[in-house]
Formats: sequence, C-alpha cells, structure tokens
Amino acid sequence: MTLENEQLNNPLHGLKLDTLLNEVFDHYGWEILAEYTNINCFKNKPSLESSLKFLRKTEWAREKMERFYLYQFKNLPKADDEQYEIPPRLRVIPARQKPKDPAVLILGQAPIPTIRSSNFSDNKPSSHGRDSRSSSKGSYKDKNEQGFARRTEKPERSKPASAASNPYSESPK
Repeated sequence: MTLENEQLNNPLHGLKLDTLLNEVFDHYGWEILAEYTNINCFKNKPSLESSLKFLRKTEWAREKMERFYLYQFKNLPKADDEQYEIPPRLRVIPARQKPKDPAVLILGQAPIPTIRSSNFSDNKPSSHGRDSRSSSKGSYKDKNEQGFARRTEKPERSKPASAASNPYSESPK
C-alpha cells in the first residue's frame, strides 16, 4: 500500500491550513480555541491572518492545531502512543474510523494538558521551559523573591575615611 493510499482516510489529507482554521473557528470561536489549545495567537487580539501566519511559522503550534482538528473537531478516537509520535498529517487512520460530529466543548471546562510524548522525561526540561523552573533547587517563586531582595538591598555606605586610613596622609604636601 502506498503512502497516498494510506493517507486517503486522514481528514488532514489535502486540507489547507487556512481551511482547517476557518472550519474550526466558525464552529468554536476564539475563546474555545484559546482555552483548549492553549496557543497565545488565539488569546491576544486574535485574527485569522495573524493566527495563520503564526501557525505556518511554528511547527509545534500547527501540529497542536491539527491534533485539535482530528480529535476534537472530527471527533476521531485518540491516537495510540506509537501514532502520537508521528505528525498528525502523516498519521495512518484506519478505514474503519470515520469522522463524527464535532465534540461539544464548553468554555471553562478544558482539561489540564498532559505530556504524552516519550521525548519528555523527568530529567529533561520541556521545550517550553516550564519544567526547568521548578526542577532546579528552589521554586521559581523563591528565586524571584531572592532576586527581588538582592535588587532592593541598600548597599552599605563606606564610612568616611579617617586620617589614619588615608593612604595619602603621610605624603608630602
């Protein structure tokens, strides 16, 4: 079986990113997209043009949006761990799995994101830097407070030098 035949059942096959974004936006709106994908281009003054520009330039965000399209908008069963490692556009979706009606998503009820990729481990910080703040000695809040204390400390002022401590006091005048 060729790669093209395997991809025929993938809803992303032949779908342009702007078509994908338009379909999802028309159905859910910016608020749901912002909450469920946690991508900032949907949170701060979102527009179709700026979101498309960001998604085209940023691979991780585009893949996250494609996963959202497959598993929320097309309501396909979640990918197993092996398929999850493959980018959404290259995943093989079995012929028995057919797209369903979009999932009903309610504002304020987005699940807490979990890390499924085997690329992340306890010893390795995430690519977003979230783990690196908490995994080193002390929490981020503690380090921030320490830094604030260092910046606000008043330096000790040196006391006026007495004649004995003046190195030029013995020099000829």
